[in-house]
Amino acid sequence: MSGITFRDRERIARTPTHDVALDCLAAGIEAALPANVVADAVSVTGGTLRVAGVDGTTGEYDLDAYETVRLVGAGKAAGGTAAALADRLDGRLGDRFAGGAVVTDDPEGSGEGRPFDVLPGDHPLPTGRGVEHARRVVDVAAAAGPDDLVIAVVTGGASALLSVPSDPIGIDDLRDLTDALLACGASIDEINAVRKHCSAVKGGQLARTAAPATVVTLAMSDVVGDDSAVIGSGPTVPDPSTYDDAIATLERYGIDPPATVRRHLRAGAAGERPETPAAGDPAFDRTRTFTVGNARTALDAAADAAADRGYDAVVVADDVVGEARDAGREHAALAETCAVDGRPVAPPAVLLTGGETTVTLADGTDDDRVGSGGPNAEFAASAGIELEREGIVVASVDTDGIDGASDAAGGVVDAATLPTPAARDALDRHDVAPLLDEADSLLRTGPTGTNVNDLRAVVVTDRVE
Repeated sequence: MSGITFRDRERIARTPTHDVALDCLAAGIEAALPANVVADAVSVTGGTLRVAGVDGTTGEYDLDAYETVRLVGAGKAAGGTAAALADRLDGRLGDRFAGGAVVTDDPEGSGEGRPFDVLPGDHPLPTGRGVEHARRVVDVAAAAGPDDLVIAVVTGGASALLSVPSDPIGIDDLRDLTDALLACGASIDEINAVRKHCSAVKGGQLARTAAPATVVTLAMSDVVGDDSAVIGSGPTVPDPSTYDDAIATLERYGIDPPATVRRHLRAGAAGERPETPAAGDPAFDRTRTFTVGNARTALDAAADAAADRGYDAVVVADDVVGEARDAGREHAALAETCAVDGRPVAPPAVLLTGGETTVTLADGTDDDRVGSGGPNAEFAASAGIELEREGIVVASVDTDGIDGASDAAGGVVDAATLPTPAARDALDRHDVAPLLDEADSLLRTGPTGTNVNDLRAVVVTDRVE
């Protein structure tokens, strides 16, 4: 049984089918916890640090070749990942470990007794304290010399948590811009193209700051496709986007940015400000990035949990995107196909997907009419009102335990969970969380300490004859 706990599980898991769904989700989150990911990906033998990425890439570093080793990073899983990495390095460096700083949204206990600072930031909107602490990360990187090793930990959430706005953009303008971007329905790479070009650290600029030190990045991916330029807005990797791309995103989604942002982007597009470093820039001569955990990490573990319960498990996709409401309907149809036609596998079966859906707020929606419940809750509610058969359960969570800006992780539903008219109304108002909560179907874990995107389980117990 997993160490991840769903609050009030005994009440929520009202049938064995619900129980299987929750087991799969818990096992997936557990596998993606930093301690487990680092145990699989990082080893130190003698004086050699070895790192293995989930894509099969490997790297070796002779720790004795460096005058100092420094640790920097940001993200929801940054504190735990840095702590697990420090455990691997414990006793190997002596006074050559020059400490470091990471910024996370759940710092309590992560850095206790550690030779580096774990500093609080905020997500999804940057804050003044987050900016102050992100500057500490930049200072650590800037202090590295050509004979030093900088280990960077970049995990989901780093885009907000590692925020150092470009001059003259202030924190209030950055918050307003970020809020508009998150509500407009843009993809994560579109959002990050804007954030990178309003930042002094994103889009390879942390690597530029650390150069010519050797930089090794351990990334925990929370983006579809594991593009290292998108994970955490790619602070240590080349940036393929431009100022023109940032401006195009704002225009595409009808966002009128604060005046400081508009002037800054226009100046960059006119060549009056330096571009973020692209491939071939000397800043990356001594850098490598390893993706050590991703959606597949969670999906494979969830599949193993299903098999342990006697179900055939299929990972249908790890790249589900688009509107959460649409994805919920599609997953309900997938369950129907499994039950009736035995595709893609005959029941009893668990169909698993990952990815990251979005919720687009209608233009002109008043703030006081926007309720609670993020993409995973909306996904679950949408699926629930489409289900017609008994013996099917659909569950969805954000692996970080925080679904959008809510205090829940997601939801679990069957055909009888929600009254259809009320659910449709709640979906239209983006206020599904209270309805799920009333039905004992809102899933809560609290912050999990990891973040590898959304995880969904569709459990189908019987085939319709």
